[in-house]
Amino acid sequence: MCAREEWEAARAVGEYRALSLAEVGFIHLSAPYQAHLPANRIFAGRTDLVLLWLDPERLGAPVKWEPGVPADPESMTFPHLYGPLPVDAVVEVASYLPGSDGIFAPLTAD
Repeated sequence: MCAREEWEAARAVGEYRALSLAEVGFIHLSAPYQAHLPANRIFAGRTDLVLLWLDPERLGAPVKWEPGVPADPESMTFPHLYGPLPVDAVVEVASYLPGSDGIFAPLTAD
């Protein structure tokens, strides 16, 4: 997930480079069942977010499942992409809005 403006900028250059790529060497990703955790931790109340649905076969860089933060459920790991995210790996983009209380709910299966 990222701000819509960041996604539009990435589309213009062909890849998304989150600040974390330069800071810690990877881009934080989430499985659908965990997306609400970082959304609430980092983006609570924001209404400009988009979820980027990815095709793992198109990523072009290693993905490692590693621990999140201590407040996450015990033994939960998150996918980390060790390289830029190619825009052609994104198969769907969807708005991700919080509830009226500013909190992001867990995603539900459609």
